[in-house]
Amino acid sequence: MDHSLHAKYGLKRVVNASGRMSILGVSAPTDTVMEAMRIGGQSYVEIADLVDKAGDYMARILGSEAAVVVNSASSGIALSVAGIVTEGNRRRSDRLHQEPIAKNEIIMFKGHNVQYGAPVETMVYLGGGKVVEVGYANEGRKEHIAEAINERTAAILYVKSHHCVQKNMISVEEAAEVAQAHGLPLIVDAAAEEDIQKYVKYGDLAIYSGSKAIEGPTSGIVGGKRQYVEWVKAQLHGIGRSMKVGKETTFGLLQALDEYMVKEDKSEQEKAALEEMKALSKLPGIEVSIVQDEAGRAIFRGRVKVDENTAGISAKAMNDQLREGDIAVYTRDYGVRQGYFDIDPRSLSEDDLQVIITRIQQIAGGN
Repeated sequence: MDHSLHAKYGLKRVVNASGRMSILGVSAPTDTVMEAMRIGGQSYVEIADLVDKAGDYMARILGSEAAVVVNSASSGIALSVAGIVTEGNRRRSDRLHQEPIAKNEIIMFKGHNVQYGAPVETMVYLGGGKVVEVGYANEGRKEHIAEAINERTAAILYVKSHHCVQKNMISVEEAAEVAQAHGLPLIVDAAAEEDIQKYVKYGDLAIYSGSKAIEGPTSGIVGGKRQYVEWVKAQLHGIGRSMKVGKETTFGLLQALDEYMVKEDKSEQEKAALEEMKALSKLPGIEVSIVQDEAGRAIFRGRVKVDENTAGISAKAMNDQLREGDIAVYTRDYGVRQGYFDIDPRSLSEDDLQVIITRIQQIAGGN
């Protein structure tokens, strides 16, 4: 990897062991995706036509009636909510937030109202919705949703994410049953999910990141029922104007989608590569294991457990030192207060894993 560009702007080399995280630029698209972006960016096209044709192309891949490219999964939430509360009406879309909308309540589980880099509820409010939280931080049942439905309810929002509470939560299939029984649209935020054909089966609108599992440019996809997608597209002339997608991004995303559908599953190779980390268990107070993703995806990570008393350093302090070194090593650090952090192998390349192992050895040795 050529780090001269980093040096030119005074940027550190980053080893990304945190997964597909927005703070590090999410993913590294392939040369063929970048080439599609170059060609697309250097050619002129009727954007309205590109929006429609790209949407139809993606819909065939997703197995949905329709789809639209958006500039992130976050904007996908805002635009989906805006589409549903305005029902695609041009005046209401233009005057969103200026005139009250009576039917604007979006029901979601308390355990799904997470902070993923921004709060989910902020995106709902940006789209003109009003969040109605139901259930509890550690429990979400069908009746919690059903009992909150009234004449002001516009939609149900289900968030499928590792950030969410997983235990005692109904599945997306069960949420769809409640939505259908009450004649309400279901929005599914499936930003980082790998099975991109699953969630359009249950959500009237399903939202994916174009840059996480798909490894395209920074972008998002909203797929689902044609009527709802058309309502979302109406927002591109309203709040969506500030979330505009460049032509180069659209062409890059389409290429990445093509590649994603034929991409081999590397989870077993990644799991095997992590075995190298087990040598760190010889260090005092360090224990390495391999764990599967908490949301059930086929993703394996190396878990570094740090016993502060024996190691002489806490997991948090070790993680801080990894991040603040000359080469910035970012781990998946949600568990540092419980005494561990994870190494996600999906974005590692070349000697990245060795850099991590060496740095942990140095830090544990007090260097």
